[in-house]
Amino acid sequence: MLLPSFGLEGKTALVTGAGKGIGRALALGLAEAGADVALTARTESDLEETAAEIRRTGRKAYICQADVTSREQVEAAVSKAVGEAGRLDILVNNAGMNIRTPALEVTDEEWETIVQTNLKSAFMMSQCAGRHMKEAGGGRIVNVASVAGHMALRTGVVYGSTKAALIQMTKILALEWGKHNILVNAIGPWYFKTPLTEKLLQNEEFVAEVLSRTPLKRIGELRDLVGPVVFLSSEASGYITGQTLFVDGGMTIYGF
Repeated sequence: MLLPSFGLEGKTALVTGAGKGIGRALALGLAEAGADVALTARTESDLEETAAEIRRTGRKAYICQADVTSREQVEAAVSKAVGEAGRLDILVNNAGMNIRTPALEVTDEEWETIVQTNLKSAFMMSQCAGRHMKEAGGGRIVNVASVAGHMALRTGVVYGSTKAALIQMTKILALEWGKHNILVNAIGPWYFKTPLTEKLLQNEEFVAEVLSRTPLKRIGELRDLVGPVVFLSSEASGYITGQTLFVDGGMTIYGF
């Protein structure tokens, strides 16, 4: 057979920011593809809800509550996931946030908060998970970046800078860890319907502007992100590393 497996049976994934929005959707999608899933976020009640949905699919869910900006809590979360599941094959670095402040008004506190959440947390999680993956003979890491890391958008200078750095980090980790059979890739979403974008997407003028830049002429649905992440987590992507797959309805190819 030439068709490689897209299934994740027998694998364990860890998803950060798994309590709601994109993280919850990705965790559920990985479970539907056959993986057991460890869930990390700050709010335990949100994780309990995600875990209950995963268990209804017949897969196992492990709650690893943590603030992913804390080195101590990151290490504890990864250790708990490996300890309870017995393995860690896939890491999805989804945790992220934004504060939409004009560049001339950005405070040091805002800078540190966004950088810690969007970039440092992904590195610390990758570092801790990467050690286990190296010992186990390989693994997959998928970072949730953004089109804002590739193009200049009005999402804020700090947010865009962290997502650009995350794309570059993806390339460098792929370069360093390829010899350990650890494949590192990213996805780059455009606008999707999530709790974080709910208010923005209620603005008809804003939505019209977004759609004017989107060849597929619709806002992304969370299910649109699941397939790419499952693909990058599976054997079907076995010769792909260091890449960013833009899930953007064609936005990044748009020309005027």
